[in-house]
Amino acid sequence: MMRSMAYLKYPHKRESDPDTKQSEIWQLFSEAQRNILHLNKQRLMAVEELKKAKREKEILLDRIEKLEEETQADAGKDKLSILWELLLRIDSMVLKDMIDTGEASDFRRVVMSSNAMVVDVFFDIMQREDVELLAELRHLSNKNRKNGFHIVHICTEMVPVVSVGSLASYVTGLSHALQRQGNLVEQYASLELDEVQGLREIEAEFYSYFNGRFCGNRIWTGVVHGIGVTFIQPILYSTFFTRERLYGYPDDFERFSYFSRASLDYIVKSGKRPDVLHIHNWETAIIGPLFWEVFVKQGLEHTRIMLTCHDFGSLCLEQPDKLALCGLDSSRLHRPDRLQDNNKGHLANILKGGIVYSNKVVIMSSIYSKASIIHSLSHGLESTFSLHEDKLLIAPYGFDKFTWDPSKFLPENYSADNMKGKAVCKAALQQHLGLTEHDSVILVGCIFSEVSDVDLENLKEVVLIGSRRDVQFVFMRLGKVPCKSTSLDSFLAEIKDENVRFIDKCDEALSHLIFAGSDIILCPSFHDPILQAPLKAMRYGAAPIAITSFGKKIRSVVDHDFQSTKLSQFLNTTFAYLSLNQALDEIEQFHAVESEDNECNKERLLMGCRVL
Repeated sequence: MMRSMAYLKYPHKRESDPDTKQSEIWQLFSEAQRNILHLNKQRLMAVEELKKAKREKEILLDRIEKLEEETQADAGKDKLSILWELLLRIDSMVLKDMIDTGEASDFRRVVMSSNAMVVDVFFDIMQREDVELLAELRHLSNKNRKNGFHIVHICTEMVPVVSVGSLASYVTGLSHALQRQGNLVEQYASLELDEVQGLREIEAEFYSYFNGRFCGNRIWTGVVHGIGVTFIQPILYSTFFTRERLYGYPDDFERFSYFSRASLDYIVKSGKRPDVLHIHNWETAIIGPLFWEVFVKQGLEHTRIMLTCHDFGSLCLEQPDKLALCGLDSSRLHRPDRLQDNNKGHLANILKGGIVYSNKVVIMSSIYSKASIIHSLSHGLESTFSLHEDKLLIAPYGFDKFTWDPSKFLPENYSADNMKGKAVCKAALQQHLGLTEHDSVILVGCIFSEVSDVDLENLKEVVLIGSRRDVQFVFMRLGKVPCKSTSLDSFLAEIKDENVRFIDKCDEALSHLIFAGSDIILCPSFHDPILQAPLKAMRYGAAPIAITSFGKKIRSVVDHDFQSTKLSQFLNTTFAYLSLNQALDEIEQFHAVESEDNECNKERLLMGCRVL
C-alpha cells in the first residue's frame, strides 16, 4: 500500500510543480559550479605547491652541484699535485731568505719520504701564509732518508704546455713513468702558462747572468699533469719567449742560452741538489759545458748530466765568442775535443758541447742502431760519437697503442685475429671521399704534417705510377691552419685525377679512418718520431712504403745490428725490399687468386698488427 502511495505521489509532483523542477535543476547546476570552482582552486593550489617544490628542488640541485664542483676541485688536487705545490712553496721560501738551502733540502726529503702523511697535514693549509707552512714543516722535519732519485728536466717543450715535436710528449711521458717508480721529477721551462694547476708567482727577486750583467726574472710555479713545473720569465729580455713560433729565429742561441743559464742559476739559488739534470736537444745542450765549467762547485758535486737527442737536423753552429753571453770562456772551449765543430773549425757546435760534457747521451730512434747512427746519420759528429761511444744509448720512441688501435673508433673495429672490419672501413672511407666503392681497388693513404716534409717531385711520380694502375689516393695534411703553398698548388694542379683526394685540415677521426681503410700508407720517412706513420700503418694492417723509393728495388738499408729493437728488425726485414710497384703487385695478386705466397704476404701484414 505504501509503495502505491509513493508511486501515485511522484507523478503528481512532476506534473503539478514545474517550478520546483526548475529550482532543483538550478540548485544542481549551482552546486556543480561550486564544486568546479573548488576543484579549480585546489588545482591552482596544487600547481603552486608543485612550482614551490620545483623551485626548492632546483635550489637543492644547485647546492648539490656546487658541492660536487668543490669536491671535484679538491679531488682534482691529487696527492702528487699537493706535494708539488708544497715543494714549490719551499723554493719560494729560499728565494725570500726565510730558510737556507740546507734546511730546504731537509724539507724536500721530508716531503718525498713521508708523502702520505704530508698530504694529510697540508691539504687544508696550503693557502695559508709561508710562515704557517714553515712552522708545520719544521714540526714534521725528522731527517728521513731520501728515496729514489731527484731528476730535473730543463726543456723547451712539454705536453700540454707547449708542443712542437716529439720532445713534448717524451718529456711528460718519461716524467710520469719515473714518478710512478718513486723518483722526484720536476721541470724547468720557458713561459707558457696555459693548463697549469696552482699557478703562482714567487714574490722574490731572482737574477741570472747574461751578456755581462745580472738580469731580473719573474718565477712562476705550478703543477702540470702531476709534475712540478717552474717557469722562467725574463724581464729585460722579455721578447725572447713572446713570439709566434718557438723555434726558427736568428737569435735562437741567445734565447735558449739565456734560458739554460737562468735555469742553473735558479737551481743553485733555490738550494736544490738534484741527482740528474736531464737536458734535451741543442736548445739546452749548453747546460753541459755550463755545469762543469761554472756550476759544479756550487753545491752540485753529486749531480750528473744526461742529454737526450731527438733530432740531429740542427746542431746550432755559432761564433765562439757568443759563448761568453752565458758566462763561458771560449778560449777554453773552442777546441777539437770540446765545442769546436768537426767540419767548420771556426764555429762552435753547441750540440757537440752537450755530447762531450754529458755523462750519458740518449739518442732516440725506433729504427736505427747505434752503429748506423754513428757511421751514417751523425751529421758530422761521427768522430765525436766514436770517441764517446761508451756513454751513448739508443732508446725507441714510445707508441700510443691506446689511441691508435683498430679495435676502437672505427665504423667497424677489427684486430690481427679478425680483419673483416678493415674492408668495411675501406668502403666507408671511399664513400666519405666520393671514390668508387670496390674492395679490389687499391687505396693508398698518405698523411704528413707540413708540405716541407714531403718531396713533392717524388710524390708526383708515385701518383703517376698509381694512376696508370687505377689506384686511389688520399692525402691529408695535419696542419692546424690551411696551407698556402705555391709548390703544393702546382702539385695538385698537375695530378688532377678522379681517384685522388687531398684534405688540407686536421681531422683526427678521419686520419684514423685513412689508416684503417688504406691498403698502403706512403711515409715521408721511416724515421718519423712525430707522426709515426710506419708504425700506425702496421698497426692498422697496411703496408708502409717510403715516398723516396717509389721505383727503387731496395728502399732502405737493412740493419741487422744486434742492438736493433724488435720493432726495427721487423720493419726492416719485412718492408725494406718492397717498392710501391712491388706492393701493388702483391696486393693485386692477393685479390686475384688465393695462394700460399699470398697467405704469407697477408700474414706479414698481420704480424705488423701483432708486433705493435
